[in-house]
Amino acid sequence: MRKNNGKFSGDPATRWITDSASPDRNMEVLADFSYIDPDGNPWQAPSGTVVDGASIPRVLWTIVGSPYTGDYRRASIVHDKATEDPALPAKKRKAADRMYYHACLCGGCSKWEAIVQYLGVRIGAWIPNVALLAPSELEAKTASGRFKKEAAEVSIVATFYEIAARLEPDYEQMEIEDVEAMVDQFLRQKARLLTSAP
Repeated sequence: MRKNNGKFSGDPATRWITDSASPDRNMEVLADFSYIDPDGNPWQAPSGTVVDGASIPRVLWTIVGSPYTGDYRRASIVHDKATEDPALPAKKRKAADRMYYHACLCGGCSKWEAIVQYLGVRIGAWIPNVALLAPSELEAKTASGRFKKEAAEVSIVATFYEIAARLEPDYEQMEIEDVEAMVDQFLRQKARLLTSAP
């Protein structure tokens, strides 16, 4: 088992950004903040970076935890910065998600907590590829679209629980590469099943 989980530059200096027109979930980084992963790669969140915790789908916050609580707070800052570009290539997103796992451990999370966090961000990465997970891709049967949103949220939560149930029995013996392979295989299969359904 890997013992080196990298190093943070210190504690982040941040401030809440208040906006009367939208929920106050954005935070600004006030001084350069960074994380060096176990392979020596730097992940930067420069001063002025705005983070919102969007890497983990909001519907999973009650299960996984919100981005601003717990031992993964520092990890969420560098991960948010690393994944801020919606057109980020899949390979780079995957690397950022793996970094997040190690940064969670570096921040004080247990191995299971880090896996749960990792699972949250990987599901977040796959949402655009799985029709049932993305509310915009579902056909609403009502003018309000209410049921469209609820169906997507149920699908995201169910996907999380299905994968977590598969990981839990053997997670102590698994390295992040094993977790990554199992999670992506499951999500790839789900994407094929749901996007090719008649």
